[in-house]
Amino acid sequence: MVGGFPRKEGMERKDVMSKNVSIYKAQASALEKHAAADCKVLVVANPANTNALILKEFAPSIPDKNITCLTRLDHNRALGQISERLNVQVSDVKNVIIWGNHSSTQYPDVNHATVTANGAQKPVRELIGDDNWLNNEFIATVQQRGAAIIKARKLSSALSAASSACDHIHDWVVGTPKDTWVSMGVYSDGSYGVQAGLIYSFPVTCEKGDWTIVQNLKIDEFSRDKMDKTAQELVEEKALAKSCLD
Repeated sequence: MVGGFPRKEGMERKDVMSKNVSIYKAQASALEKHAAADCKVLVVANPANTNALILKEFAPSIPDKNITCLTRLDHNRALGQISERLNVQVSDVKNVIIWGNHSSTQYPDVNHATVTANGAQKPVRELIGDDNWLNNEFIATVQQRGAAIIKARKLSSALSAASSACDHIHDWVVGTPKDTWVSMGVYSDGSYGVQAGLIYSFPVTCEKGDWTIVQNLKIDEFSRDKMDKTAQELVEEKALAKSCLD
């Protein structure tokens, strides 16, 4: 689902939300009426997480697990930043995580990420050896990448978004490689203390067309704060969307 109303200069958040609520309510009604119950839905248009939530609310016959939103673009950007910093192939880096909202509050997390070098896997944090860069510049670069692209080309990303949508669907349908996870905006079941009923980006593995949230990852205090902040933004967006519907 790439149709949405983009935020324009001078527009309030509520104006954008109001337009997207009506678009996604209509899209959901069409899906509810005509789509197969086992269809898979990927929402790309922003605000992606909340658009997906509206879609879910108004297409009740489609299972919760079949409606997702795109955070793979952010995931791929995070992999790219790490590979550039370490001068390795992007394919040698794995298991970064994008937590939360596809917005500037998202949290790109490298605490569980690894790099394959000389046949051995090593933690990204250890190889980079610069916590200041990882906790500040790296996070800000991934968070602000969309805005930087708009500034540079006067339009939002096109090919990179399309490519990551292909990656998302490919891994969802075909499955993720062994011991590898990817980031997907999915319906929260309360994992990692994230309020159930939000569409939130988690690390997931995929098999036989189904996704599963990776469990039991250790979350430090720094990460907890970032994860809670992006969750709070989604709670506020959900309330804003509800007020637009009302």
